[in-house]
Amino acid sequence: MEIRNYQEHDLEACRDLYVHMTEWHRTIYDSPGIGGDDPGKEFDEQLAKVGSERIWVAEQEGRIIGMIGLQPGYGESEIEVEPVVVAPEARGSGVGRAMVEHLIPVVRDMGHRDLNVHVVGRNAEAIRFYHEVGFDVVGHFELLYDTSPRDKQIWREGETIAGRRFRV
Repeated sequence: MEIRNYQEHDLEACRDLYVHMTEWHRTIYDSPGIGGDDPGKEFDEQLAKVGSERIWVAEQEGRIIGMIGLQPGYGESEIEVEPVVVAPEARGSGVGRAMVEHLIPVVRDMGHRDLNVHVVGRNAEAIRFYHEVGFDVVGHFELLYDTSPRDKQIWREGETIAGRRFRV
């Protein structure tokens, strides 16, 4: 497997990966509307936002099996990983870990001290993954208040943090 910078001919493969990521989010939230009618075009927006120089792909035997990107973080010393996507058939094989580890020296060379990641609270698989690859510092904690009636809310019982129960 090779991790390399994104190239123009990777566009369709990266769009497909973005669709896989969107489908996962639709599944964990039981919400088919996430990502709209064409979630692949959201990759185009990501590409326009961060630039091709901040996207890398994992390629194996001529096929793109993973994608990782960087975007600005909260402060000057911070930068955020967004997205990390591994093709379904390659998950669990170390592709995600290899991509994150590839970025650590890149981020350091860019002069950033902190590498952040935002994970939705319900995505326990992603939380475990990021913790396993070294994201073990809680830098920010975002809480939501759902103003819709309780019987219309989609949240489920979730996690205990700082001794408090949260829904995800």
